[in-house]
Amino acid sequence: MSLPSLKLLAAAALAALLVLPAAAQDRIKFKAIGQPLATGLIQKNKEQPFFEHFAERTGLPIDVDYKPIDTLGLKDTEQLRVMKAGLFDIVSLRVSQNSRDEPTLLGLDLVGASPDYATGRKVSKAYFKTVDERLQKQFNVKLLGVWPFGPQILFCKKPITKLGDIKGMKVRVYDQNLAKFIEMVGGTPVPVSFADTHQSLSLGVVDCAITGPSSANSAGWPEVTTHQLPLGFQMALNGYAMTLKAWNQLKPDQQVKLQAAFDKLTEEIWVYSEELFQDALNCNTGKDPCTTGKKFKLVNVPLQPADNELIRSAVSKVSLPTWAEVCDKSNPGCSKGWSAQVAPVLGLK
Repeated sequence: MSLPSLKLLAAAALAALLVLPAAAQDRIKFKAIGQPLATGLIQKNKEQPFFEHFAERTGLPIDVDYKPIDTLGLKDTEQLRVMKAGLFDIVSLRVSQNSRDEPTLLGLDLVGASPDYATGRKVSKAYFKTVDERLQKQFNVKLLGVWPFGPQILFCKKPITKLGDIKGMKVRVYDQNLAKFIEMVGGTPVPVSFADTHQSLSLGVVDCAITGPSSANSAGWPEVTTHQLPLGFQMALNGYAMTLKAWNQLKPDQQVKLQAAFDKLTEEIWVYSEELFQDALNCNTGKDPCTTGKKFKLVNVPLQPADNELIRSAVSKVSLPTWAEVCDKSNPGCSKGWSAQVAPVLGLK
């Protein structure tokens, strides 16, 4: 090989070496908090695969270090704080659990406002912009999407035939809004984390507990309960949120791609959640089809018209006034905004 050829080859090799680090630097790395492993199939089959194949799903040069929150030693009530502190870039945000830090969040999921999927979609769409603007202002966090675990229903280890039978019973709840409603019905609300609920039921710390049927199935609640009442208290909405610092690292066209990917993911979860809900109701009572969970032998308590009416009345009687008092203190005009944006969707005046 001639000297000029060797020089060209050496120059090409040097150029390649210089390009490689630059290409590597072009890749963005984000840290993400996921839903608890204990919550089951949405986390396992939709959320985790999305983040593990983030570059492929978004078409962006982004690698994500994804960890379910129950593997991190963090509480799910601290998500907004750790994002504001810059410790994580993206969070699978648990709405009710973080509503103490930002009460506006709970306007997405007041007790009785979203007893079914169709209504839940309308409510989340109507209130999305308000929540996004508030999170950006208070926490430097952008809301990318909202999705549901699905209607939260009642599981009891004592026989019940209607909602009113929980009078005098201790009921696991996960937010203050739900606690006030349980008090109205005559039960005693007991705040218990999802991870601790199975043991609390087993030991008699609580007599009943509220969650979605699929999550209950995954966590083995039917092992320590006997009855399920499929009345939807809340939709258990969750969101995907991203720090503005991470969002602003992206070019405008990259932001469009990222948002489109999260839009697609949240739509997939809405559909999947509804499929899981009906299947899990069957599984919990030992009926077919049961394709996504383990079969148990719970008694399925038929819904009474009075129970449906009770949950419908919850918004105006309990959940809206309770939430409005708290939210308006930290965010003046909060309930007025909700009444203008969400109340018309629900037919409330």
